[in-house]
Order: sequence, then C-alpha cells, then structure tokens
Amino acid sequence: MKIRVGWTLLPFVKILSWEEDDVVNNIVNTRFWKGKRVFLTGHTGFKGGWLALWLQDMGAEVHGYALKPPTEPNLFTVGRVGEGLSANTIGDIRDITALAGAMKSACPQIVLHMAAQPLVRYSYSEPVETYAVNVMGTVNLLEAVRETPGVRAVVVVTTDKCYENRETGLPYREEEPLGGYDPYSSSKACVEILASAWRRSYFEKDQVAVATARSGNVIGGGDWAVDRLVPDFLRALDKGEILRIRSPEAVRPWQHVLEPLSGYLRLAECLFTGGSACAEGWNFGPAGEDARSVRWIVERLVAASPGAEWECEKNQQPHEAGYLKLDISKACSRLGWCPRWRLETALEKTLEWHDAWRKGMDMKAFSLGQIEEYVTTVAEAASCR
Repeated sequence: MKIRVGWTLLPFVKILSWEEDDVVNNIVNTRFWKGKRVFLTGHTGFKGGWLALWLQDMGAEVHGYALKPPTEPNLFTVGRVGEGLSANTIGDIRDITALAGAMKSACPQIVLHMAAQPLVRYSYSEPVETYAVNVMGTVNLLEAVRETPGVRAVVVVTTDKCYENRETGLPYREEEPLGGYDPYSSSKACVEILASAWRRSYFEKDQVAVATARSGNVIGGGDWAVDRLVPDFLRALDKGEILRIRSPEAVRPWQHVLEPLSGYLRLAECLFTGGSACAEGWNFGPAGEDARSVRWIVERLVAASPGAEWECEKNQQPHEAGYLKLDISKACSRLGWCPRWRLETALEKTLEWHDAWRKGMDMKAFSLGQIEEYVTTVAEAASCR
C-alpha cells in the first residue's frame, strides 16, 4: 500500500490517500520535500537550525540566509547545520539588496521566513532595532519574493504574542484582534498585518500563497538565548548558581521546538499544493493542558536535576503577559496537524539533548535522532484546545 496526501480547495475538508513508498507518518510528507528548493531565513538561530536539519534530512535543497549565530555556543555550530546546506549566506534581512540577490540566486519554490529579533525584554531596550528587523525585514523579504520568479509558497513565522492580550484566561483563536503591549509583541502584530496586505495587494494575482504561523513558547536542545526560562535554568545548573525567576505564576503555551516546525512544514506543503486555501494565519501550540505556569516548569526541571535551585527575582521587571494560551483547533481540523509530545516529554527531550552535549556526543546525529523519534511517535492523547 502507498501513502499520498492531498488537499481540497474547500475549507475544513482534508483528503488523505495512502500509497506504499511515501513516508508521511501523519505529520510531514517526507516525499514532498525531497528535491524542493527552500529559502530559509534565520537558519543560524535555534528554531531555524532545527528546521534546517530536518529539511536537509528529507532531501530538500536548503538555502540559508541569516546573521551569524546569536550566541556562543549555538546549535548551528554544535549541530554542524551548515554542512548540509546548498548555500549558507551570512546576511542581514534589513539589507534588501543582499536579501533579494541571495533569493534570486537560490531560485526557491518555498520560502520560510524565521529571521527575527525574538526577545521581549531585549525589545524594551532596543525598540528601533526590533521594529527594523521584524517589520522592515519582513517587508524586504516579501519584496524579494515579488522579484523572484518561481516562488509558490511563503510561510512567515510570527508569535503567540501577536494577539491583543486581555488576560481573559481563554485561548486565542486566529480571528481575534492583534496587538501587543511591548515592542516585540506589537512588531509581530505589525508583521501579521503587513503579510495580509502583501498577500491581498500583490500575491493573489501572482499565485503566490502566503501564510503566517503563530507558535507557542518553544523549548528544546540547542537554545542558549538569554531571558528564556529553560536556557536560563540550564546555564544556572551548569554554573552551580541559583536560578532567579521573574514571574513564577505566568502561564505560557510551552511546546518542544519540533512541534511548531512540523506545523510550518505541513502548512508550507498545503500552500504549495492547495494555494490560497491555506493562505491565512495559523496557530501552532501545545495541547490545551500543556499551557502551564513558569513555576510548574521550574519545579519539574529542578526535580530532574540534582543540585538545582531557584528563587523569585526581587527587583521590579518590565511588563510581561500573565496568561497566554493558543486555540489550535483550526490547524487540527484543516491541516490534520496535532501535537505529538506532551510537555513532560518535551522537557525530558530537552534535558537529554543538553546532557548529550555536555558529554561531547555528536550533536548533529543526536538531533537527527530526536527528529526521527518525534516523527515516528504516535501522538500522545491530549486536547487541541
């Protein structure tokens, strides 16, 4: 028997047919990606590095465009991400000439835009840079797409923080108002609006399908960014220091990095094969039960890590949302996508990756092994809301 995946142009209707030599695993169609020319921005970052490895493993021709890795150490270097790239361009998305030139050279069929200034607290101190990178960088990206023949699908990655957070305690659906208290969040809301404007003004007539993807708080091996809970915990653990937590009762939609990446891949395939049927905004978050507090996360990390300690930060901190949760029912029903790893598993896999790195293991092989494990795992039972 064979497996084949296709999509109707009718909203909310999905077609799955099976043929023997396709590898789908009900999540990512490996055969679809083989030989596809992909232009990936942000490939030197945490999420971008994982996505570049996954695409390479499926046989895609990946052309990366990004700044140098943002931290030391970093996944790009540790995981030898650059070895399998068709092109590795170190460039700034604020430089439209360089960006357009690299894209034309790559001649991509699919564009995945992940390059960004991704930190809330950094955006308070550097708002101009945040808007320049996130907003004008995306404008440059979409303009480069307009100048590049052959592009059929574009996924622009934003964030779960693009919604106007009214602290209602309810999960956010894709049709709810956009907004943002801090520069980072509001810059991503701007990206959502401008992507919609370019879609309607330029790309509908050019038959280029453009969608945005809003993911939850990602965790996983290879993230050394500052002001992120799990990397901060692991740094403190490695140094034998006490972790200081800003907002222990804040609730976030935590998920392993491979969860939203699988959603981006599924969405890109839908855009490529179904066109405008999927050209809109999409949430990719965890199961409803896995929107947990910072305290819940830290207590489980401490329990799994002998010698770890934490305490509350006493100094006043900039505003951050207290409660944030995503409704992912649209992606579940229309894309056939669903989370596969529950939060406990995501934490376990993150600690396993970090331990392997500390032991000096081959982290490219280890990372590809985790991708294979993720793809072949039967989705753990959970609510999509």
